[in-house]
Amino acid sequence: MTPISLDLLSQYAKQMLDVLEWLSSYGADPEGGVTRLLYTEPWLLAQRALVGKMQQLGLEASFDAIGNVFGKLQGSNDSLKPILTGSHIDTVKNGGKYDGAYGVVASMMSLGYLKAVYGTPKRTLEAVSFCEEEGSRFPLAYWGSGHVTGVRSLAVASGIADPDGVTLLEAMRQAGFDATSAGEHPARREDIGAYIEIHIEQGSVLAYKQKQIGVVTAIVGQIRLTVVVTGNSNHAGTTPMTMRKDALAGAAEMVALTERMALEAGEPLAATVGRLEVKRGTSNVVPGEVEFTLDIRHTDEMKMDEFCASLLTRLEEIARRRELTIEMVENLHASPVAMHGGISEEIEAACETYGFRSMRLPSGAGHDAQLFGPICPSAMIFVPSVAGISHSPKEFTEADDLVVGFQTLVHVLYQYGYGEKADEIL
Repeated sequence: MTPISLDLLSQYAKQMLDVLEWLSSYGADPEGGVTRLLYTEPWLLAQRALVGKMQQLGLEASFDAIGNVFGKLQGSNDSLKPILTGSHIDTVKNGGKYDGAYGVVASMMSLGYLKAVYGTPKRTLEAVSFCEEEGSRFPLAYWGSGHVTGVRSLAVASGIADPDGVTLLEAMRQAGFDATSAGEHPARREDIGAYIEIHIEQGSVLAYKQKQIGVVTAIVGQIRLTVVVTGNSNHAGTTPMTMRKDALAGAAEMVALTERMALEAGEPLAATVGRLEVKRGTSNVVPGEVEFTLDIRHTDEMKMDEFCASLLTRLEEIARRRELTIEMVENLHASPVAMHGGISEEIEAACETYGFRSMRLPSGAGHDAQLFGPICPSAMIFVPSVAGISHSPKEFTEADDLVVGFQTLVHVLYQYGYGEKADEIL
């Protein structure tokens, strides 16, 4: 038996596309992109609107203590652990409308379809809209899924701030979430049986290979750091070149070294300086302080850690030679995570059932599934990204590919909620 009612499925697929477009209006930028940063007004309005959409689909919708939104389709057998499916709605600044949002909308529409056609499942199925994944407003990623999995806690909420000096704890309270009386892990869940996430690829492999579905084998590990280089701020005209302690010149050498070492290390290692800020920068002043970010990724944790340690040692050497000081703070250390073989096989089986062209591939981007992998069976479904563009207003996935992904997800959720896998202990 397969979860097919073609007329109704096509209706829900069209509605999914419409809802995805509707969601992009929250935080829409004049340039054509979307900006929904954690705990800002566009983000809050979007999460509240999703609660309403979930309720319209017949799901039990609610916020947790930190702002994650859940839409539950209650099962008949409480002894079976729920399947959680979804993604995140926060974006990078001036990002696209598919990253994260597609996974949220496809998941809740899948549950709406299954409820309409098959009624109550054996196992509880839940759609989730995580409050944050990107790390775009605060130097800390996976705030939403990190709380559900217990990786994140409130302990850091008062110690980190956005570029305007607003702490994470203050931002939470301003958005109406004051969880400080609920312990360090107010949103933790220990009842999740499995996590399934559908997402755009954010790369060009599927499009190049002319595949409709990517079955993710593993998610790369990731280290994110903030580096502060400090020298002496001085007059640009009266300070001789040989007497300068130029923080920007030192940082520039560090950035160039990062690229050179990454190229020497070869694929799949990737190292990126994504943001560089000259503090109190003025055209006629020798820069005294520079802050930049480092993002290091690899599918092999040992090689990732070795590269990071070697790079940081070399950065310190540059600082000493130039008589600068350097401070490095690690904001994220996520291990590579393999996806669950059994669920991945179900994804491939769905593709075979419907004749969808699929392939296995690793994910070079981090995802919420990375945090669930160590605590429960987890899997990811990719759909193609045109030209591999993401984190950009030009981010785009063809409607037909979005629908194929939606149908694949519906099939897999049907199997674990109603079908052959519904009684499987996870």
